[in-house]
Amino acid sequence: MRIKKGFAKREIAGSNIVVPVGKQSTQFNGMITLNDSASFFWDCFCNDITIDDAVKMVTDEYDIDADTAKKDITNFINMLKEHNLIEP
Repeated sequence: MRIKKGFAKREIAGSNIVVPVGKQSTQFNGMITLNDSASFFWDCFCNDITIDDAVKMVTDEYDIDADTAKKDITNFINMLKEHNLIEP
């Protein structure tokens, strides 16, 4: 799974902000502010990867166990799905 095309993540005044661009700007009205963990997850899911791939990337980068990483990633994916931001 991956994040839909048409969204750009930028760092603005120390905050990670996601905004729609192009066609997505007519379908998604708003912006998303990401904390550091969510920003890392966002970057992971800009590519077509599995949850297990993302867990591995997170546990390699952060001092966190796989179960906690999977729970956090699953919550993030659910948020993306709620806002129709993820491709199957």
